[in-house]
Amino acid sequence: MLKKKFFAMMLVLLIAMMVISACQTSTPAPATETNVEEEIEMEADELSALAGDVIADGSSTVYPITTAVAEEFAAVAPNVRVSVGLSGTGGGFKKFCIGETDISDASRTIKTGAESEAELCANNGIEYIELLVALDGLTVMVNPENDWLESVTPEQLGLLLTASTTVTKWSDLDPSYPDEDILFFIPDPDSGTRDYMTEIVEKQTGEKDLRQDANTTFSSDDNVLLDGIANELYSFGFFGFAYYINNTEAVRAVPVVNDNGDSVLPSNETVQDGSYNPLARPLFIYVNVESLTTKPQVAEFVKFFLSDEGAPAIMDEVGYSMPPAGSYDVNMDLVNSTLAQ
Repeated sequence: MLKKKFFAMMLVLLIAMMVISACQTSTPAPATETNVEEEIEMEADELSALAGDVIADGSSTVYPITTAVAEEFAAVAPNVRVSVGLSGTGGGFKKFCIGETDISDASRTIKTGAESEAELCANNGIEYIELLVALDGLTVMVNPENDWLESVTPEQLGLLLTASTTVTKWSDLDPSYPDEDILFFIPDPDSGTRDYMTEIVEKQTGEKDLRQDANTTFSSDDNVLLDGIANELYSFGFFGFAYYINNTEAVRAVPVVNDNGDSVLPSNETVQDGSYNPLARPLFIYVNVESLTTKPQVAEFVKFFLSDEGAPAIMDEVGYSMPPAGSYDVNMDLVNSTLAQ
């Protein structure tokens, strides 16, 4: 019981840190107080006359959110062309930090330090704001006919996925499992989902590299991973919850053993209450400040994204969880204060 209370306290702290992180910018923002309810939005006729391009790219996990919001935005601003690419979080940041995109979808925070993504942005004069937009449960997958793997521990994830592993057959993980090669379907190196799993594996094994043997298939497209797992009986893989929840007949989610020793399946409820640990994670969009302040179509798209008609309206449909209460108000305040500079 004490352990559960301690974990609950840590979850609250993590959520608070997420909200604070969402307020960070690449340069300090002025202390401008803005009430989102008092913000004067562009009139409907002005929105319908608005034109131009909005270019987004990045995470395959965030892709369904941005794409769904873009479809809703097209109904009110039909002359704005919103393109959403699928390069993975790392690939998206490479484009974003040289000024090729207005918005970068990310399933992790931007990397900082020497020779990092943040440094690349700084070297190219790209300032940005970070907005926390959703919570996701990174989902471990097997073929629906797999009737032997009932749950997986973080330690087993390390054994299965680390580069130096000796686990190549299911029976290497447990002698009672089939004596058959495991076929792995893993996000490619530009994927933020892969980066997040790598952190989990590193905590268990001390190694930063994931396996890349002949039985491992890599892709930046989660649909490719999904198809591979669905068509191979002895498969194993992972990707974002949205791709699972929309394909529950094609693949099976494996419960993950959490800090309390409970086997927990991903769901909106278990992600939000913190019981789906350690695989619950925040999702972000990064917005180029110059694009936001000089391109009206970008500003209006971002504000629509954060409005009740935007991401909150489609979050259940795409399969993700809303971030902590108040996060979107903080996001909108940051957008408005940036526009006021």
